[in-house]
Amino acid sequence: MTTNKKIVLFLTVIILAAAAVGGWLYKTGWLMKDKQGHTALEHAAKVLYTCSMHPFIIKDKPGTCPICGMELIKKVETAAPAKGTQTAEQKQQAAMIAQVSVSPTQRVMANVATAEAMVQTLDKEINAVGIVQYDQSRQSKVTAWIAGRIDKLHVDKVGSYVSKDKPVAEVYSPDLLATQQEYLLAVKSRDQLKSSPIPAIAQNGEGLVASARQRLMLFGVKESQIAALEKAGKPNIRLPIYTPLSGIVIDKMVQEGQYVNVGDALFNIADLSRVWVEIEVYENEFPNIRVGQRVEIRSQSFPDRPFVGRVSFIYPFLDPKTRTVRVRVDMPNPGLKLKPDMFVNAVIKVPLGRSIVLPISAVMDTGKRQVVWVESQPGMFEPRDVRVGQRTDDRIQILSGIKPRDKVAVSGGYLIDSEAQLQGSGGGSMPGMKMDAPKGGQAPSPQQPAKPATPQKGGGMNMDDMKM
Repeated sequence: MTTNKKIVLFLTVIILAAAAVGGWLYKTGWLMKDKQGHTALEHAAKVLYTCSMHPFIIKDKPGTCPICGMELIKKVETAAPAKGTQTAEQKQQAAMIAQVSVSPTQRVMANVATAEAMVQTLDKEINAVGIVQYDQSRQSKVTAWIAGRIDKLHVDKVGSYVSKDKPVAEVYSPDLLATQQEYLLAVKSRDQLKSSPIPAIAQNGEGLVASARQRLMLFGVKESQIAALEKAGKPNIRLPIYTPLSGIVIDKMVQEGQYVNVGDALFNIADLSRVWVEIEVYENEFPNIRVGQRVEIRSQSFPDRPFVGRVSFIYPFLDPKTRTVRVRVDMPNPGLKLKPDMFVNAVIKVPLGRSIVLPISAVMDTGKRQVVWVESQPGMFEPRDVRVGQRTDDRIQILSGIKPRDKVAVSGGYLIDSEAQLQGSGGGSMPGMKMDAPKGGQAPSPQQPAKPATPQKGGGMNMDDMKM
């Protein structure tokens, strides 16, 4: 075979191989051009870069975003790779896309602030309103133990202080006068019969005295009064009436010279040195109330002086109209400053123990879940689902989802969430939102951005490499 024939044969083989490869590339679509005039082979040969904040910015070399100035990252196609073919670099890039990057300018304008999650002791503060009431165990009524006429009143007005050692009134009663005379005759007979040599007669004298003494005590006569009667040897025309406790007269039902029957009420007495405060606690808060808890009471009459008491009783029923449970607070009343029927405010502090605590503004509640934004690296935020516990006025317990010392966005979280929605990486405010990726492998977005306007001469941003 000559040299020319060898060259021709070699060229023929090369031409046939090139035709076969070209046919295969054409058949598989690698030579078909897209709208920008690029083939798939050209896309595969070069690496594209995009901005995580503005995915419509696409460049063929590394650099910064012309809008926000952030570093560009490698563009990741949204088409899901075959199982087992995703590389570690692709996984890392996908994780970066799922995060939200906030530029320093946006951080300042949206007031995005972070704080470390710390384990702290949290106290829940329950605020309620209440009314000062009489201590029912320190109330009493002065009643007539015998029918008669009120000859003299030592207390003639409501609000007077009375002592149980001093009489409040004097009553004249014919029945009482007769009973006193019977007692004096019994005493005289006992003295005469006690010297009898017959024991039965002597004992009979003691029985008469005991019977007359018992009738006097049933009329409300005290032992000291009976002793004074026996010593004086003559009956008292008027019987002093005493109150069972010292306190304030809150009701006066008789006048001097009035006739009363057995059991008629003369006065109502209340000891105001201690009072009850009955507060109304909402049904979602009363499970935190315990007997013996410290309660701070404040009144508008004394705004600079708190009063302290203890929970003494929790009523076993709920008011169906106000959806509240009444709680009784027993407390001292020095100087009688707290008046019955006075409105007061109550504060109960309930210790909740130690746990991770965040400001309430850090948690975004979607209704179905609670989300916080954690700064994984400077300027990069990722969402975390958390489980929350008790909350106070400005802080909330975090039971799970984050760890101590995680940096959490405590303000500006809604800006980060809105940026996540624009990027299509999901966020906290729209759980379960699905966005289909457009053809051509471009990053998904909630809505197709408008084509940027041509910059004015003499200034503006260079948007030539922006691809919609």
